[in-house]
Amino acid sequence: MIKKLDILILKAFFWPFLATFFIALFVLMMQTIWKYIDDLVGKGLDMLTLSKFILYASATMVMLALPIAILLSSIMTFGKLGESFELVAIKSSGIPLLRFMRPLFFVAIILSGITFLFANYIIPVANLKFAVLYNDIYRKSPAFDLKDGVFYNGFQGYSIKVGKKEKDRSTLKNVLIYEQSYGPQDNTVISESGMMKISPDKKFLEFNLKNGFRYQEEIN
Repeated sequence: MIKKLDILILKAFFWPFLATFFIALFVLMMQTIWKYIDDLVGKGLDMLTLSKFILYASATMVMLALPIAILLSSIMTFGKLGESFELVAIKSSGIPLLRFMRPLFFVAIILSGITFLFANYIIPVANLKFAVLYNDIYRKSPAFDLKDGVFYNGFQGYSIKVGKKEKDRSTLKNVLIYEQSYGPQDNTVISESGMMKISPDKKFLEFNLKNGFRYQEEIN
């Protein structure tokens, strides 16, 4: 009787737990993907790279989705048992509340241990790989952040505007670069065309401009 009761509780808990866990994980992952969507769209990434990005990002989301799943599935489990009067039958048979909740206590303890090991050994590695992969994706197409006809202020001391970007994402037309030197002079560069790329050591952004002029403005 007691073993059958444990099996009944665990069966009632298992499927709601899986459902709520994956739903919560999906919602949290959509939030993460939406956060980085501007850095992913238009980069020509293959499915393997996208899969790795989602996999590494989901490691942290697992830690957030698991408590939500345990809480909701526990409420759903006992709510369903109460709705079908199974909970009343169990209590009327003389079994105390803590006794038929015991299987879920053990499940929670086991999941806590797994979560502890996951947080100590899996998440640090996943976060490191995610940071490296995101950095590679971000640098893959440096011209992507520049929108046609809009000033880009992502570099300290510089404002950059391009009239048009070509499909290769690195060829620029009608380039305007305004350099604020914080000194007696500000510099302005105007060019008909140019190329933009990351330096081989990945420390600098290089512009190769053609058919242009450079102006210096005295600041009083």
